[in-house]
This record gives sequence, C-alpha cells and structure tokens, in this order.
Amino acid sequence: MNSPEYDRLGDLWEQRRRDDLDRWFAFLDDLERVLPDFTIGDATPGSTSGAFRCVAYANSARKPPPFRFVLVGCVSILAPIYAIYAVQYDFVGTERHNPKLSFEPLPPEMRASADLIARKLEATFDVRRLPREVADTPVPLIVQNKEPPETTLFHAFFGSQPENIP
Repeated sequence: MNSPEYDRLGDLWEQRRRDDLDRWFAFLDDLERVLPDFTIGDATPGSTSGAFRCVAYANSARKPPPFRFVLVGCVSILAPIYAIYAVQYDFVGTERHNPKLSFEPLPPEMRASADLIARKLEATFDVRRLPREVADTPVPLIVQNKEPPETTLFHAFFGSQPENIP
C-alpha cells in the first residue's frame, strides 16, 4: 500500500504529463537548435522524482576524451523553480567513472551553455532558479534513497541522485 504522499506525487505527475509534456519535448528540440555542440536528451527519472530533467552532453573534438561533462537542467513539478548543475566524468576507454557534481558557480567552460539553458527554462516554463544556499537547506524528509539529516530541499524538489544520469 502506498503512502498518501506517494499517491499525491503520482497524481501530480499524471497532471503535469498531460499539461506539460508537449512543451517539455518542444523545449528539448529548441535546445538542440541553440546548442549544436551538445547532444540533448530527456533524463526525467520517472514518477518517483519531483522534476523533469534534461541533459546536455558536451561533444568533444578529442577521441576519446580524458573527461567529459554533462549539464543537467531540472524543472520541479512541485514549485515554479529550476536548478542547473554539471556532472563531470573521467573515462576509462569508453566507460564513465568518478562522477563529480558541480553546482553554482559552475566551472568557466560550462557557464555560457548553462546560462543559455537557464534562460530557455525561465522563458519556456516561467520558473526561477532555486538559489544554491536555499537548495542546501536540510529537510526532515525521506526522498527516495536519502534520509535525514542528508536530505535537502534540492533532493525534495529535483531528486535524490543528481549524479545518476543516462
């Protein structure tokens, strides 16, 4: 038997899929046009998360790259807010290893593209960035696999495993 909170989240996802899914995929198509040096994808983890999530993989001229970064944009279904962060990987052959999360401020090589994603999210979904100092606020909630005292507002609004991307 599901908790009432879990059932409400499922109901909210159904509503947001009806109301926002076409707009979400149009947003992803638009990102592909404005970020030609990136591979864009949907990384929404499903109805146990609190957000739509997109990924922008930086294409590299070097083969194989010694590292690669992925920009992630999240739009909460719980509040009119978003977050952008980066995941950087080391490569061993073609396999990704050692994910390293970067939040505000992002490394210089990521900022221009992250700012473009932010402007597109704000314009498309009428959302505002959740400041990092607020996102880091501890909350007394269990979110997926995170439990207090590790759980923050970021986890509640966007998901408990930000480094877990396709």
